[in-house]
Amino acid sequence: MKISTKGRYGLTIMMELAAKFGEGPISLKSIAEKNQLSEHYLEQLVAPLRNAGLVKSVRGAYGGYTLAKEAEQITAGDVIRVLEGPISPVDFTEEDDPAKRDLWLRIRDGIAQVLDSTTLADLIAYKDEGVQDSYMFYI
Repeated sequence: MKISTKGRYGLTIMMELAAKFGEGPISLKSIAEKNQLSEHYLEQLVAPLRNAGLVKSVRGAYGGYTLAKEAEQITAGDVIRVLEGPISPVDFTEEDDPAKRDLWLRIRDGIAQVLDSTTLADLIAYKDEGVQDSYMFYI
């Protein structure tokens, strides 16, 4: 399963909101600038997150977005399903070989377990520990 930019940027939005939870609304412009992303693209992603009840919008000069629930109550799986659809590595049918079907189901369930057991609070704690830096490989 490959997560598209919708899922990755959606998690970025949600992590930024989780990191500032309780401090008032955060503008998409500030999230876009901080992460060097397109504000217009983030606007397209936040609508389904709002419709799913994961974020709330606040209008006005000091408006923006906040999490609709605490970061401990929203999982990566919640965000990915809203933006990417059902979690499945491949499309399979009942006519598929039972051994292959079992493999695809175990892969799907493994991915879902990781996504559903990882909350936004876990992700921002991981980020706060300084682990988010990417690895540099030299050859």
